[in-house]
Amino acid sequence: MAPKVLISDKLSDAAVQIFKDRGIDVDFMPELGKDKEKLAEIIGNYDGLAIRSATKVTEKILEKATNLKVIGRAGIGVDNVDKEAASKKGVIVMNTPFGNMITTAEHAIAMMFAVARQIPEASASTHAGKWEKSKFMGVELTAKTLGVIGAGNIGGIVCDRARGLRMKVVAYDPFLSNDKAEKMGVEKVELDELLSRADFITLHVPLTDGTRNILSRENLKKTKKGVRIINCARGGLVDEDALADMLKTGHVAGAAFDVFSVEPATENPLFNLPNVVCTPHLGAATTEAQENVALQVAEQMSNYLLEGAVENALNMPSMTAEEAKVMGPWVKLAGHLGSFIGQMTDEPIKAINILYDGVVAEMNLAALNCAVVAGIMSRANPDVNMVSAPVIAKERGIKISTTNQDKSGAFDGYVKVTVVTGKRERSVAGTCFSDGKPRFIQIKGINIDAEVGAHMLYTTNEDVPGIIGALGGSMGKHGVNIANFTLGRAKAGGEAIALLYLDAAPATPVLDELAATGLFQQIKPLEFDVA
Repeated sequence: MAPKVLISDKLSDAAVQIFKDRGIDVDFMPELGKDKEKLAEIIGNYDGLAIRSATKVTEKILEKATNLKVIGRAGIGVDNVDKEAASKKGVIVMNTPFGNMITTAEHAIAMMFAVARQIPEASASTHAGKWEKSKFMGVELTAKTLGVIGAGNIGGIVCDRARGLRMKVVAYDPFLSNDKAEKMGVEKVELDELLSRADFITLHVPLTDGTRNILSRENLKKTKKGVRIINCARGGLVDEDALADMLKTGHVAGAAFDVFSVEPATENPLFNLPNVVCTPHLGAATTEAQENVALQVAEQMSNYLLEGAVENALNMPSMTAEEAKVMGPWVKLAGHLGSFIGQMTDEPIKAINILYDGVVAEMNLAALNCAVVAGIMSRANPDVNMVSAPVIAKERGIKISTTNQDKSGAFDGYVKVTVVTGKRERSVAGTCFSDGKPRFIQIKGINIDAEVGAHMLYTTNEDVPGIIGALGGSMGKHGVNIANFTLGRAKAGGEAIALLYLDAAPATPVLDELAATGLFQQIKPLEFDVA
């Protein structure tokens, strides 16, 4: 029987035809994107669900999806899909991460022109029968300094376009190497320097705990007087109340926003302020981009349903169905190793070296490499997946190398990941036991044996008495239960580490109390996706 796909949002006729040409039964019912009851009623009949942003794939919908195998999102963001529930259900979630990069970058450039020349206000005035030529004095972009926060896929295109406009481009991106910046023709700077130098600032980062309000009131005060700010990335990156205040005082000369902290945005502090250009999240809204992502998702879903090929999956590595049965635990391990290093590394990464030993050296190393790199990159970009992560790493000038060798020690196989920055090398190794559970077996060359948990605490210290008591006492005092406690040391009296598997994340008071003891050089809470 041919696979069945439901399209519950608007997709192009060409995308629908791709499914039909591949021998897939397809029902095109875009009205279901806003009818959750009807969608839940019929979703059990389908193997695939193709959506845009209107359809909300909730846990309740997934409970009814008894035959669903894949959800394909025509676009990048999958906030409208419960990925955790989908993973537990065994449903693959895939997106189309590269279909609208150019479109979004062009919108940012267009918004920059619009705010520089006050085009919307001048247009409205002229339509009203006025001729206020002297009122709308603009500024040129040529020779101005553009500060780009986030020089990844979209930000990199903006940098290229801005250089074509003869702008001076400075970029802040912790994952951008100096070599890559030089090839891009941009100057890599720290955030404070960007704020103080830029005539225009444009944001191109995802919304994470680290980037939320990256342009806070405090940081906005550091900007050059007369700066103009463009945000076509994500709402929540800028303190909109603070920006409105600074627009009113004249410190900020203008702003252009396509995204807002609350959407749909029916009211906002930036609305109705002079020289503020607002659009309703149109970054990807071009005919070309909508067509590209629609065709891409149709091809990806067809490839999976007919051939088992996995492309741009957010919750599964790219591999064959046969490989997945054997490699599943090792893929999880590779992701955990990458995540450990990603959470520990704040400096630009120059290289990632991955060693495969024993049985794992004979597996699909490409999929394992993707899992490692995705784990590392996920700290800065939660939208990264196992297909896009190596591409992003390559664009940022990160060199990835692998070594595979025959069994060399006590374990049937293990994986060791080493990251090289301008200041240091950091390594972590792990293996999978017969129970299929990933374990950390070495950190910084110090042997350990630690089960991976959702909430962990990593500390470094000199090998002196009192460490166990300090850690255990603080956890007990604050009601944090320890599921597993692992210690390791280089030598007696030398460098030592501790890795705690906790039932809950340690709160700030716990970390402050440990720091106050003076016993620890490093105290780092870690989070791992163990679902």
